[in-house]
Amino acid sequence: MRTDSSPGNLPAREHIPAGSAGTPVLDVVIPVYNEEKDLQPCVMRLHEHLKRTFPYEFRITVADNASTDTTPQVAARLDAEIPEVRSFRLEQKGRGRALRTVWSASDAPILAYMDVDLSTDLNALLPLVAPLISGHSDLAIGSRLARSSRVVRGAKREFISRTYNLILRGSLQARFTDAQCGFKAIRRDVAQVLLPLVEDTGWFFDTEMLVLAERAGLRIHEVPVDWVDDPNSTVHIVKTATDDLKGVWRVGRALATGSLPLDRLARPFGDDPRDRELTDVPKGLARQLVGFCVVGALSTLFYLLLYSGFRTFSGSQVANALALLVSAVANTAANRRLTFGVRGRGGAVRHQAQGLVVFGIGLALTSGSLAALNAATTNPGHSTELAVLIAANLAATVLRFLLFRAWVFPDRRDEPASPVGAVRNPASPTYSTAAPQQYPGQPPYQGQQQYQGHQQYEQFRTEQFHTDQFRAGEAADRTYGDATMQLEAVRPYDDDPNPRNAR
Repeated sequence: MRTDSSPGNLPAREHIPAGSAGTPVLDVVIPVYNEEKDLQPCVMRLHEHLKRTFPYEFRITVADNASTDTTPQVAARLDAEIPEVRSFRLEQKGRGRALRTVWSASDAPILAYMDVDLSTDLNALLPLVAPLISGHSDLAIGSRLARSSRVVRGAKREFISRTYNLILRGSLQARFTDAQCGFKAIRRDVAQVLLPLVEDTGWFFDTEMLVLAERAGLRIHEVPVDWVDDPNSTVHIVKTATDDLKGVWRVGRALATGSLPLDRLARPFGDDPRDRELTDVPKGLARQLVGFCVVGALSTLFYLLLYSGFRTFSGSQVANALALLVSAVANTAANRRLTFGVRGRGGAVRHQAQGLVVFGIGLALTSGSLAALNAATTNPGHSTELAVLIAANLAATVLRFLLFRAWVFPDRRDEPASPVGAVRNPASPTYSTAAPQQYPGQPPYQGQQQYQGHQQYEQFRTEQFHTDQFRAGEAADRTYGDATMQLEAVRPYDDDPNPRNAR
């Protein structure tokens, strides 16, 4: 599992204004392999729909996955005849490879893809990308399993799809409903940071991207779709299912070991009043309390079982100490990962040592309770001992949570962090942490008198993109080089006299 990514957190989501002429807001990618018959009707139908219903500039990109028929010629002809269509050829197969290559090179702020069979009703396209354009969400997916979706497909595919999504929910705790619907979109600033973490180059690409995005806390918007199965689909079900299960195992192992830097995908709070910081309320307190209570309840049950077992061959004090020791180690490990979200092996030994100190405090409290009980009663019953220990453990649990939160796993998010400007850096294929770069002719956005400079800046950006050359092999092999087009901050121009930017 790859762990390289660009440094720094993602900036706050912002509404994407209508682009200037020649700069599309939406880039729809259609990955194809030997689709010489279906490609032209698909592109023509999609182009007509976007022309009629989509209020922004758009582009349709045909990503040919090493086709061996006349698909490349059909794509090239569409590229030449329709201004909004471009074709791209890869010499290696793999839908994930095609999407990563084209998305990494695109200059559109919203990136989408759909299958060439157009099984999904195109009326869902605008609802799919609208939350991304408005800045509400980071990714959007079409769902065939939503309650209001209308789906026509055979029992076999229905069973496989629902079984696969149940596996994702059970193994990777996925909360999205449909991982494999070929109808998805993502913001380009998110794609630039997320795609380098995605390892798969085939059909599991979608699932891996969604799982990592969800685990990183990104917002995924789901759109119910109307979907009609393509009976002529060339997807090899058995091989695809096998590869998907291997991918589930690989991603699950990487998440369990904490080898992915998902914190670099974190978003700052938005404008929702529920997201605003409240004074005197610790961050994440409610979530941590719930997690700690769940872990504590399981730990208490585990402790009582251990105590009952140890009590059969030892005294109450020895049984209590042994049960507390074993359950304390398990409790610290569980709280470290589940309650306070600490991943990886870094600091694990120190955390366990601090946990043992907390354990010592709990041992003193429970042992003192047992000593008081024995002093008060000559021969207390087993049920009485358990009742006293439960009460003592409840008191120790409150103290343990406070110590864990303030000392063992303190919240470091209040520490100042250097701002990250997502700017283009010619010397590096990743983000730059320097101040935003001034381009030739770029206006400082101070009013209508700067509009002429703004036009020069937009012309410079367009020319700069078209002069950048990239090699598909680099992006497909994950070296990325010049294949990654860098994000430039988009700001609305309040005084822009251009009517195209006001729609």
